[in-house]
Amino acid sequence: MIRYKNAKQIEGIRESCRLLALMYKEMLPLVQPGIETIELDRWAQRWIKEKSGKPAFLGYGPRDNPFPAALCISINEEVIHGIPSRRKIKEGDLVSIDSGINLNGYISDRSVTVEAGKVSEAFHRLNTVTRECLYKGIAAARAGDRLFAIGRAVETHARAAGYGIVYQFCGHGVGLEIHEDPAISNCPKDGPNPRLREGMVLAIEPMINLGTGEVDLLEDDWTIVTSDGKASAHWEHTIAIFSDHTEILTED
Repeated sequence: MIRYKNAKQIEGIRESCRLLALMYKEMLPLVQPGIETIELDRWAQRWIKEKSGKPAFLGYGPRDNPFPAALCISINEEVIHGIPSRRKIKEGDLVSIDSGINLNGYISDRSVTVEAGKVSEAFHRLNTVTRECLYKGIAAARAGDRLFAIGRAVETHARAAGYGIVYQFCGHGVGLEIHEDPAISNCPKDGPNPRLREGMVLAIEPMINLGTGEVDLLEDDWTIVTSDGKASAHWEHTIAIFSDHTEILTED
């Protein structure tokens, strides 16, 4: 069931999103070759706590295997849900960082893929096109249009560049919980296709691969990797639909 947000709820979500955008602005310069991914997560947890928020991802998931961090940090062939560790970021890595903040019960969600140092032209192009896919999807998210317009915009742009599109994971509603209806496929084929309406708050998140769109789950039951071992990029914004415009809530 889609949860349409009222003006008060959207303002609360907007404040959470502003805080998340500020966190990324201050954190992204730290994403450099040589830093351990766990260092970034510790920094983020301290930062969120100091701002009176809670890491939305920390402890999320099943009781027997909750996500153990505030940041999902996925490198190169890792698509999403990478767990921070003592692993050091290397020159030329593509580093996707996904995070959310719970601020007074309102949830924000954003992902950015960072190029660590000088990356290959193939990695840079993949990252550029994936970010473009995000904004193509956002441009298609307008009140009165159908949900599938978002995924079709993402798919058209990614296919034209020759990339694989992750179809087993998708965007979603957000704001009062981390994951809400509706699911937002980046390559829609079937399923519910509701009309976009004022009060929808959505997380649009293209996950685009250098090779195949197929993915696998690692033994930690969290980390998703490309089946062919080629790189992936992941960009995401939280947006709100209004009758006459669409607002990117997590924009810097």
